[in-house]
Amino acid sequence: MIKIANTQLWVHDQEEALAFWTDKVGMEVRADVTLSELGDFRWLAVGPPGQEDVSIVLMAIPGPPVMDEETKGQVETLMAKGFAGTVFLTTDDAQTAYDELKDRGVEFTDPLEQRPYGIDAGFRDPSGNSIRLAQLTGDFSA
Repeated sequence: MIKIANTQLWVHDQEEALAFWTDKVGMEVRADVTLSELGDFRWLAVGPPGQEDVSIVLMAIPGPPVMDEETKGQVETLMAKGFAGTVFLTTDDAQTAYDELKDRGVEFTDPLEQRPYGIDAGFRDPSGNSIRLAQLTGDFSA
């Protein structure tokens, strides 16, 4: 059986991303390892409490030789527009989760709204990645 273990978001600043995802969104640190033999590459991953088998890697945008400067700039441009990555979060109580996140300082770009698939809201992380929060209903709920 194949399972999803990690997904990745590009981030401008791993420390800022770590604070956002843990302090504001409420995730836990899954891994924080720096590999000096790979030029101080940092593998930083967070995940939701109670869902230990899934994590979001908060990946710094690499420069050369991994990514040339032009490609790095293109990734940064897409991030600024909210199109470099999206994470979909689900909850059983959208209103409570929405209120808790707002209380922790998350600024929503889209308020809670009824949609054909449930109740949905959107926000961005400090790097510009698009995050959706939804309470799914009907055929869309797991």
